[in-house]
Amino acid sequence: MENEIDAFIRYLAIERGLSENYQLSTGRSLGEFATWCAQRKQIVRPRDVGLPLVSEYLAERKRGGLSASSIKLIVVALKIFFRFATARGFVLRDPTESLNLPRIERSLPETLNEIQVEQLLESVDETAPLGLRDRAMLELLYASGLRISELAGVKLENLDLENGVVRVTGKGNKTRLVPVGRKACAALVRYLQQERPDLVRPRSGSEVFLSVRGGRLTTVRIWQIVKACARRSGLEMNIYPHLLRHSFATHLLSNGADLRIIQEMLGHADISTTQVYTHVDQQRLKAVHHKFHPRA
Repeated sequence: MENEIDAFIRYLAIERGLSENYQLSTGRSLGEFATWCAQRKQIVRPRDVGLPLVSEYLAERKRGGLSASSIKLIVVALKIFFRFATARGFVLRDPTESLNLPRIERSLPETLNEIQVEQLLESVDETAPLGLRDRAMLELLYASGLRISELAGVKLENLDLENGVVRVTGKGNKTRLVPVGRKACAALVRYLQQERPDLVRPRSGSEVFLSVRGGRLTTVRIWQIVKACARRSGLEMNIYPHLLRHSFATHLLSNGADLRIIQEMLGHADISTTQVYTHVDQQRLKAVHHKFHPRA
């Protein structure tokens, strides 16, 4: 089964253009399944896998304490692998065709309110070393709702500050244009003019946000920077980069933005992914009603 899995991962990388993280996650799920089949059932070929075997594997993982969301990821990996294997003739019939995805109760995303966002952004000391860079990063995360990987990948040629837009490459190598607010543009101009030139080294690329050594900032480093800024802000809550993306979408919706427009700016392929923010807004309205209505 390993050769077929390797061929499938190459397909995801080359033909589908999916991210390295997605390839690794899918490969890990399929590799664990292949190992279980070989060790527990002495099955090493995809064509010998049937639905009862897959169901037994998933049931065992569930009994082992794996969450419903993790089980769902495994099911998705198996379904797309066996669909690929069927199309390529590795198996005669897809054993997962009638396998249903587990139902998962969708939890509402956490958000900051507008005052908390303001407190976080204004707490960044722009006179400190790399303060201009860190302020520009936070401003762009909130102004445009970028994923952390998208922020790390933004290049100078992607920025059009005169027109207030940034070109972003998101999941599946899909590109989109996202507006950049006035305050974020101003923060980016200050960083690009006053601080970034001193970070550039002979091997530096055109990435907007550079490390102290002139290299591209990793997603892990961006996470650490956001965490450090959050600690200095005095906000007593768990603040992380994706929280600013959630806040971006929720604040747009609560101020009257169309859901389809928010979907486009976030780069969601399916409107149902964006609709979770309508529930967040409803929860906020209910909380306000409960607090202030005399007969709530």
